[in-house]
Parts: sequence; structure tokens; C-alpha cells
Amino acid sequence: QVQLVESGGGLVQAGGSLRLSCSASGRTLSSYAMGWFRQAPGKEREFVGAISWKSDTTNYADSVKGRFSISRDNAKNTVYLQMNSLKPEDTAVYYCAAARWEDAWAAVYEYDYWGRGTQVTVSS
Repeated sequence: QVQLVESGGGLVQAGGSLRLSCSASGRTLSSYAMGWFRQAPGKEREFVGAISWKSDTTNYADSVKGRFSISRDNAKNTVYLQMNSLKPEDTAVYYCAAARWEDAWAAVYEYDYWGRGTQVTVSS
């Protein structure tokens, strides 16, 4: 079992930055692809980005490409989502998820473990 806990969310003005963290317990994350997803009110959960279990590739949704980046620190069992140039449409609850032995293009159903999310609100 892997327990994931997101942190770092909050309220930020448009154009600002936030860094989300996803900390794991129960098992090392080194063998897991890690994905970030988000869900805005009234909308379905959508893919934001992911990093492969080997940490050699990343994949991002077009809506965040060039603004968001994912990194991981296996020694700290933590994955990060750096969000720059935030826009009001980035407002959502952000979730991290883990998919064992997967690359950065894993399908949603391949993610075995999910955190409970952290709220990001971007004001205009």
C-alpha cells in the first residue's frame, strides 16, 4: 500500500507560482510513475502531467505545457509540481497518483494509488 499526501496548495494571484508536493509513505516511490491530475468544480478530473518511474520522461497536458513542471526526489519519497504563470482557469483540486512500473503516458486506470488532493485557487 502507498499513502499519498498532497500539500502546497493555496490562493495565488494570476501570474504567480506555487509548488505542490506529494509525499508518500508505506512504500518507496522509486518504482512508480507519478501523475498529477486536477478537478475543477463541475468538471471531470483531468490529466495535468506525469513523470515516468525511471524519471527519464515527462508528459504534460497542452494546457500547462511550458508553465508546469514535475520533478521527483526519491530520497525524500516526494514528487513536486512546480506551477508558474498561473491562470484563473488553473483553479482546481490537484491530486497526485502513483502507477507502478509505468511511463509518463500511463492511462488513468493504471494509477493504483491516489492522494486526497490540495486546493489551488488563482484569482484574477
